[in-house]
Amino acid sequence: MLFALLTVVITVHAFVFYNLYVVNGSALMSATGTDSLLDAIGRQGGVYMFARFVPIWLVVAVEFVCAYCLEVAVGQPLSFRLASRMFDPSATSPALFETAIIFSTVFFMCPAMSLLASFFYFPYGEGITLVKLIAVWFRTVCYNLPFALFSQLLFIQPLVRTLFRAAFARRG
Repeated sequence: MLFALLTVVITVHAFVFYNLYVVNGSALMSATGTDSLLDAIGRQGGVYMFARFVPIWLVVAVEFVCAYCLEVAVGQPLSFRLASRMFDPSATSPALFETAIIFSTVFFMCPAMSLLASFFYFPYGEGITLVKLIAVWFRTVCYNLPFALFSQLLFIQPLVRTLFRAAFARRG
């Protein structure tokens, strides 16, 4: 549970930053006529979520709760099970097995969180159809999957494992 908590705290902040600055930053600044993303968010009254503008802390809180629940209920159990089907944990290098778990977690979590994000940030004022929702979800997965894979593999999981080892290392 603590490992999932550390992972989700870092991941949610990384994804909020990535989606606001990298994916949508230029569009937000253009729409508000500002030179800074923070000014753009301030000018529009927050971040668009649930068909209204909300403070950025609410975006982080909602995504954190959803990501943590999904990680604990779906991501961790299914990713370990899938990695165990591909590799025997007792006969496989720990680094390879951990990499398989990371890939499996991204495989489950990215589409699930992207689906939730599609509902959270959907432009409801333009009207909602199933085809449009699926298109928004697919686009969101296409934006988030490469970032999810590389950030989890190269930055987030190594950092979380280092923090976890440091916190629970045997002293003596």
